[in-house]
Amino acid sequence: MNLLSAWLVHLYTASGALAGFFSTLAIFAADYRQALLWMVAATFIDATDGVLARLARVKERTPGLDGGRLDDIVDYVTFVFVPALFLYQSGALPYGWAGGVAAAILLSSAYGFAADDAKTNDHFFTGFPSYWNIVALYIHLSGLSPVLNAVIVTGLSTLVFWRVGYVYPTRTPALRGVTLGLGAIWGVIVVVMILTIPRVPAALFAASLVFPAYYVVLSAMLHVRRSVRLRP
Repeated sequence: MNLLSAWLVHLYTASGALAGFFSTLAIFAADYRQALLWMVAATFIDATDGVLARLARVKERTPGLDGGRLDDIVDYVTFVFVPALFLYQSGALPYGWAGGVAAAILLSSAYGFAADDAKTNDHFFTGFPSYWNIVALYIHLSGLSPVLNAVIVTGLSTLVFWRVGYVYPTRTPALRGVTLGLGAIWGVIVVVMILTIPRVPAALFAASLVFPAYYVVLSAMLHVRRSVRLRP
């Protein structure tokens, strides 16, 4: 049963790729609400599979399968490729530039995933952690101009190379309980917003920004504290 539970966790991680696949089908069908819901499903899987993997002790029980590598493959599909396709196909990016902006997402995040310091030993992400699914969601909901969207996406793509530490929500020790609690509330708000498209209440949209703002501020504060501590 212990071995079976470990393999089931790997299967659970791999199922994120299925969410990415069905999100892709929804994008080509121009059903952007369904596409976003599948992205939420993929995010939920990614947020919970690590805890299950540690409980099932998958490294010890399935040494022939690298769960971390499997997770990275699935994450690149669901956090990078699918959102880039969403932005390109939905018309959120300027005509004539869309391919180049999408390429910036795909190539910068390929570096971000492959970098040796992408995840630190003290449980931080280094560089913008390719939250393109979240970026795609807010771009879709905000109704900004395609040119401004391109500027935002390009700016975030460059932040992948700026080696600043970002909170790893399920593993960074500082305020982890608060982060997970706020993140769970934010997740519910996001689902409600998607279900209310195209008439998302302004108050709900504003409330949804609390957790991203908290995440950015906490990451900045902890990065400064870490920099001081690690300074020679």
